[in-house]
Amino acid sequence: PCIPGRKSRNEPIKYDKRRCRRRNRIEIMFSRLKDWRRLATRYDKLARNFLSTAAIAALITYWIN
Repeated sequence: PCIPGRKSRNEPIKYDKRRCRRRNRIEIMFSRLKDWRRLATRYDKLARNFLSTAAIAALITYWIN
């Protein structure tokens, strides 16, 4: 598992902290990409157009932050 258990849990579960951080970064990136309405609603019908829009949005999001 890569998600840590709750603090109130009786028996703590071992988890990989590095994997948890990586997973969190990916989740944050997807939430930022979903801010782009065009990607969230998938206006583009063709897969290549959608992927190119996703690549441009990811690049701009990475560049801004």
